[in-house]
Amino acid sequence: MPTVFVRTGGCDFRCSWCDTLYAVEPRFKADWAPMSAAAVMAEVHRLSGGQPLLVTLSGGNPALQPLTELLELGHAQGYTFAMETQGSKVQDWFAMLDHLTLSPKPPSSGMAFNRSRFEACLAAAGAQTRVSLKLVIADEADYQWAREVAADYPQLPLTLQPCNPSPATPEQSDLETDTESLNARLRWLVDKVTADRWFNARVLPQLHVLIWNNERGV
Repeated sequence: MPTVFVRTGGCDFRCSWCDTLYAVEPRFKADWAPMSAAAVMAEVHRLSGGQPLLVTLSGGNPALQPLTELLELGHAQGYTFAMETQGSKVQDWFAMLDHLTLSPKPPSSGMAFNRSRFEACLAAAGAQTRVSLKLVIADEADYQWAREVAADYPQLPLTLQPCNPSPATPEQSDLETDTESLNARLRWLVDKVTADRWFNARVLPQLHVLIWNNERGV
């Protein structure tokens, strides 16, 4: 669906297969543009052609940022807001989100799952916030971990996503995605879910990678 992405800088994780290091590591801070909430919404308005579309807050980890004013300004203009975060940092403004996707990182990321922080993020969502769970899968260990995590939160709509095996890096920003390997992982994941009759899981690829490869700013 149409959305305008607002990408924030900084992250408290360093996933082994991160595809947005340019928005994560401090060595790239010179490329980040400090902007007020009003300036951000002005750019969102320009990109959306004045239509109050969905605004997706991304990163890095957008949960590290003070975004209350941005949400207030955007909602006043008719925009709705979605955010995806790993669930490692809770903010009061989560209650202002229209959509909150919690995406704790699997074993292949090298990052540990902190259940208490995840559940604090879950509890911070507002009564009208639509909360979902998204789990990235790179291998069999990730898949089994995902089965366990999802079983603990059956109330959350679930999406599984195959991990991009060849993400671009700041040093190789024009690296072409290995679509053959990516599709093979997608097929493997679909076959696993089907064989296990895990029918409440939705399996989706990274659509932007299939459409735009590793291109930035699209």
